[in-house]
Amino acid sequence: MKKFIIGLGVILLTQNLHAQTDFKYPFQNPSVAREKRVENLLSLLTAEEKIGLMMNSSKAVERLGIPAYDWWNEALHGVARAGKATVFPQAIAMAATWDVPEHLKTFEMISDEARAKYNQDLAENNVIKRYHGLSFWTPNINIFRDPRWGRGQETYGEDPYLTTQLGLAAVKGLQGDDPKYFKTHATAKHFAVHSGPEWNRHSYNATVSRRDLWETYLPAFEALVKEGNVREVMCAYNAFDGEPCCANNFLVTDILRTRWNFNGMVVSDCGAIYDFYEEKAHASHPNPETAVAAAVKHTTDVECGNSYKNLTQSLEKGLLKESELDTSLKRILTGWFELGMLDPKDANPWSKIPISVVESQEHRSQALKIAQKSMTLLKNQNQTLPLSKSIRKVAVVGPNADDGIMQLGNYNGTPSYTVTILEGIKKKIPNAEIIYERGCDLVDPSSKTSLYNSFLTEKNGANGMKVEFFNNNEFKDKPSAIVFNKRGINYNNSGGTQLAQGLNRENTSTKISGIFKSPIDGEVFLAPVASDGYSLYVDGKELLSRKGGNASKPTEVALKVEKNKEYSVELKHIQKGKQITIGFDIYRKYPLNFAAVREKVKDADAIIFAGGLSPNLEGEEMMVNAEGFKGGDKISIDLPKVQRDMLSELKKTGKPVIFVLSTGSALALEQDEKNYDALLCSWYSGQEGGNAVADVLFGDYNPAGRLPVTFYKTLAQLDLALTKNSADKQGFENYDMQGRTYRYMKESPLYAFGFGLSYSDFKYGKAKISTKKLKKAEGLNIEIPVTNQSKRDGEEVVQVYVKRDNDHDSPVKTLRAFKRINIAAGKTEIVKLEINPESFYFYDEKSGGLISKSGKYTLMYGGSSDNTALNIIEIEVK
Repeated sequence: MKKFIIGLGVILLTQNLHAQTDFKYPFQNPSVAREKRVENLLSLLTAEEKIGLMMNSSKAVERLGIPAYDWWNEALHGVARAGKATVFPQAIAMAATWDVPEHLKTFEMISDEARAKYNQDLAENNVIKRYHGLSFWTPNINIFRDPRWGRGQETYGEDPYLTTQLGLAAVKGLQGDDPKYFKTHATAKHFAVHSGPEWNRHSYNATVSRRDLWETYLPAFEALVKEGNVREVMCAYNAFDGEPCCANNFLVTDILRTRWNFNGMVVSDCGAIYDFYEEKAHASHPNPETAVAAAVKHTTDVECGNSYKNLTQSLEKGLLKESELDTSLKRILTGWFELGMLDPKDANPWSKIPISVVESQEHRSQALKIAQKSMTLLKNQNQTLPLSKSIRKVAVVGPNADDGIMQLGNYNGTPSYTVTILEGIKKKIPNAEIIYERGCDLVDPSSKTSLYNSFLTEKNGANGMKVEFFNNNEFKDKPSAIVFNKRGINYNNSGGTQLAQGLNRENTSTKISGIFKSPIDGEVFLAPVASDGYSLYVDGKELLSRKGGNASKPTEVALKVEKNKEYSVELKHIQKGKQITIGFDIYRKYPLNFAAVREKVKDADAIIFAGGLSPNLEGEEMMVNAEGFKGGDKISIDLPKVQRDMLSELKKTGKPVIFVLSTGSALALEQDEKNYDALLCSWYSGQEGGNAVADVLFGDYNPAGRLPVTFYKTLAQLDLALTKNSADKQGFENYDMQGRTYRYMKESPLYAFGFGLSYSDFKYGKAKISTKKLKKAEGLNIEIPVTNQSKRDGEEVVQVYVKRDNDHDSPVKTLRAFKRINIAAGKTEIVKLEINPESFYFYDEKSGGLISKSGKYTLMYGGSSDNTALNIIEIEVK
């Protein structure tokens, strides 16, 4: 309590120091109208100062009291890359909750933590570092059109309506409800038609029909702009119809600015403007000055990167007028004032949020609740689950069982703790015998046991390795950052992120060192992973050296060691390219023995296999080349073979096998279904994930998560459908929607969009609707009776779909309303939903957009998009 009072005193003192009654310039006076403040400040800036304010690392204008600021901040599922923060389940997991009110509550907490960090930085240092600001590049509302995309985990799934509703809640939670000041800025990204592949995103040109553009790729963006008043939009790396998205006349100038009247900031993805003139990327412009001029003319206001420094040449060569800079500057400066960053702190209600909210007990409890709500039970043969808490012996097997890093997903913060699946199970059944066997790796067919925890940062030091980052290639001068890493070495700058606070994105070097105290006699393997040149030393002797390096192909070297002997290890990495990947591990290695694992667990009463994927395999522009993976994406959507073989061996025990699947994307599991009795998809479940898994496995929580994506039977099922409908392009690079996702898929998937099991049993009655004949631009109301036929309270997700009849190009069905509701055992609830007028809007070629279409429609309602689970009502729009 004393610490809190002192902290609050610092904030109040800072507020008093900032309170002013005399202002030198009108822009400094909060009582002056915002538009006039913007005009005044704009008139005082030189051209160079304006350019300095248009890059994500915005330069200070000291003579006017404008501090340096970085627009780059992340909050995908918690404040990211800014130290301690509550880590909620990954975005795709939050989508699996189908719970808009709880999603809003989660993002209100996230923005509380963001403001608290900002307030503390101002009070203590009067400096805001990158990732500690108020402008968050969240949410990712791209459509997860193909399960191969590695960044699909960042989205809300494959459906435009579900994405819209969750996206609106995220924006509202981030931006707040104060009439004068925004709590933070939210950003709708990546605009538009962007969902992989990762490996060629800097050169890829997406082409889709206008119908797919308007009915699938744009609805969520339009809603966040028009309904959500989102203050920033991020343009994508790829091109659309031959023009890079960040200078795309049709997307940005025509649709976003003119048709939708978006008056907020457009910010580029990181390095996207560089791609305009990079020979191996789009190469759409001959040089930097023409590239940056084109971006500004197409209203990309803030550049993430350093290409906008070339705007000086653009002005000098007459490629751009200063008045065109002013157009962008007005939107940027408006953002400063909207967030209150130039105002006295006592004028802003958000400045009073204390640092104590960060990872508070309330926020931890919410992380657990969202993880519980996201748990998606897909198979429960013979009611294998829930397991009894009086169970005698349980075997926990698998590469994800004790991996807390996996649970954090990508774009994550750093929690003070993470409860793994193994830890959650141990806490749930403290009196049972737990047999733990890692069993196998995620992908590697050999077995490895990491010995990283045997490292000390220095002789007699703390556990871990010391990592020193330098802003040069020579390891000279004082390190820009020093990190003591206890968890393992895995650094990359995918998406343009810094490897460490204060480190440049180019021309860096990294030194990783530690003392390895061997816990064994025998042979260990040292495995550096490096995108550029590196050298590995043990006791001063160089064991490995690479001039270029290749991060997709890690190198390992054997080392004979003696138990308890200490070895000095040093890895030096020199950056040459823009993409940096640095990894290092030390491990024992031996052949897998599935039969031996089976023998160890055969006497268990139940076997829990924790497997699936990891954000180290799927994610943003990753240098990964494991079998079935490429550049962060998946080539195959099968479960990796080593895990399939492990499951098969476990099934031979004859004991119930429960597969807990951690993943950020759908997998094709048809061939593996015979090898497990229950399947629980836990996604990347955040810091409380292990507790949530255990709660479901042992019946303390009744699962109600629903799939936000389709689980196809096989990849062939998807690609054959695409091939049938599009002869010119096949597979992952095909952005056409025909044959893709539940909306256009005519085959039966393994698990349908919207599907999920419960320990309760629900029955749908006959619905009532307000009218069966609608006028154009009208909606309707529907009342659906749902009965819980079981003896256990449970939650059901009621879903309503609409199909436009006699239109062969329209979706098979499209989600138009849903509600997650708790229904007591034996009770019936009347679920009331509104089907809004836009539910009957479809693409019209003549108008070039969506309009209300007359004709016959089929209204479908139930607990899944699967036709067998849906009831039907015929309606008509006149």
